[in-house]
Amino acid sequence: MVGGGRGAFIGAVHRIASRIDDRWHLVAGALSSDPERARLSAEDLNIAPDRAYSDFREMARAEAAREDGIDAVSIVTPNHMHAGPAIAFLEAGINVICDKPLAATPEQAQQIAAAVQASKARFILTHNYTGYPLMRQAREMIERGDLGEIRLIQAEYAQDWLTESVETAGDNKQAAWRTNPEMAGAGALGDIGTHAFNLLSFVTGLKVEALLADLQSFGAGRQVDDNAHVLLRFANGARGTLWASQVAPGNENGLRLRIYGTKAGIEWSQENPNVMTFAPLGQPKQIVTRGGAGLGTGGNRWTRIPPGHPEGYLEGFATIYTDAADLILGTGDGALLPTIESGLDGMWFIGACQRSSQAGGEWVSR
Repeated sequence: MVGGGRGAFIGAVHRIASRIDDRWHLVAGALSSDPERARLSAEDLNIAPDRAYSDFREMARAEAAREDGIDAVSIVTPNHMHAGPAIAFLEAGINVICDKPLAATPEQAQQIAAAVQASKARFILTHNYTGYPLMRQAREMIERGDLGEIRLIQAEYAQDWLTESVETAGDNKQAAWRTNPEMAGAGALGDIGTHAFNLLSFVTGLKVEALLADLQSFGAGRQVDDNAHVLLRFANGARGTLWASQVAPGNENGLRLRIYGTKAGIEWSQENPNVMTFAPLGQPKQIVTRGGAGLGTGGNRWTRIPPGHPEGYLEGFATIYTDAADLILGTGDGALLPTIESGLDGMWFIGACQRSSQAGGEWVSR
């Protein structure tokens, strides 16, 4: 692992998720650029001293040279620090599992993409919501035509934790880097908007061909967006909207997706991820549950425990890690994994929204 040392939220999430299905062991890390913090963090996680590094380049070189070197590296740093480690490990022939978004800038994203193309190693992006069983079920339903031709897509991701300018208090590390344009590249748009954008693309299989965005920074002195309203046009003629906000009081982690076709519609909310509504036109609504009756083999493939026992955020991440293990071992095709293409698509989304808003709300096409 690169990053994710003492006090880091997302590093702990990745470590827990990677172990849920007993597919991974954490054996090496450059957990901080500060040598003492890196050493102490490694001790916390029972990493052997000779595999506790303070520099990711040293780690890439050393692990590539070991007979028992790592199979993959998990990069859980702030956005602006994705490119350096990703490129170093790809060049060393080591598979990369990277947190989203792909990078802080388009230039960094292209550098990663070039390294992926030149390397035989795999690159996986952890858009964890694509690992939720009912989102994979929804994708299957759309692929087999249960909804008919898709016409309308509504995605939103609403939070309230930046309603006040908590980044100025000095004691909120997450807020500090996520609202720093040099470290994050974008605000709500990159942090949570890319999740909503990726999920709607994953579930529907449709590509956005143009968008129009209106971005705001409501927090006093805030240099990145904290609210975004986006209109979407899809290649098949469908229309959509995406709302991403971190200044909406009463919303904790409100990722929601609604998709409507010529034959039926579905609705799903991440805060209650084990339930999805399926509404065939002219018929009573159906409540579909994770692993429940009538889902065919989906329940067996993507769930771990019997219906009625909740699964959620960590298990979604775990599905990504398990699929990544299968891909690396050659026992799976990785067809449902977010890849470099997913990352580049997300970077296009961020850049297009920023350009559209800066131009006063103009349509931006690919």
